[in-house]
Amino acid sequence: MTLALTLSLAFAAGIAIPAGAFVYTITSVKTICLRHNIDSFVSYFGGGALLAAIALVLVPYGIEHVSVLSASAAFLTGSLLFWQLDSRLKRVGSPASQFIGMLSDFIPEAILLGAAAATGSNIVYLLVVMIALQNMPEGFASYHEMHKSTGSNRWLWIMFLTVPLAGPLGAWLGYSWLSMNSAATGGAVMLFSSGGILYLIFNDIAPRAHLKNHEFPAIGAVSGFLLGMVGTMFIH
Repeated sequence: MTLALTLSLAFAAGIAIPAGAFVYTITSVKTICLRHNIDSFVSYFGGGALLAAIALVLVPYGIEHVSVLSASAAFLTGSLLFWQLDSRLKRVGSPASQFIGMLSDFIPEAILLGAAAATGSNIVYLLVVMIALQNMPEGFASYHEMHKSTGSNRWLWIMFLTVPLAGPLGAWLGYSWLSMNSAATGGAVMLFSSGGILYLIFNDIAPRAHLKNHEFPAIGAVSGFLLGMVGTMFIH
């Protein structure tokens, strides 16, 4: 897959963030989403799909090309790094920290997308769909929180329209890194990103999507994983 196509796909996945924010500004659509828990269902769906990508594609690729020690170190480093970043951002608690938090969710996914594209795997197209599905409710929820904090629509939209640009940047890093180095380095990159994304799924996506006395949205996680499983079977 060419670098230009990879960057375009990463940008397309990032557009889902301001798209989710735009949905929130449409009162009738927002009301329907909140009333029927559609935003929570989509959050779980995206999380389940990303979990499928980690379990069925990324980790198997990584452990095939690196040693047990290197695999463990890369995976753990990714999760610990995003744990520390997330903890620091929550302590700050400003709109800027919320903006950086959105980037911290999207960048490892984009790096992963670029690394997968460099291997020539068709899983890239499935990853784009998965990341976009996770990004849309992220934009929906983040816009709600940040609008309450700032009350400024102009600067808020400037921030949200800037976020998708992080996609091509992350994808370029992953693509270039894997293209210029060995398969072992690519495997380490995938395991590092997988560790970070797995942390984000269980610390951010799943708890935020949970609703008291509403069990149905969790079926979204099962549906998302099923999409990843079936997509992977078709690809291979």
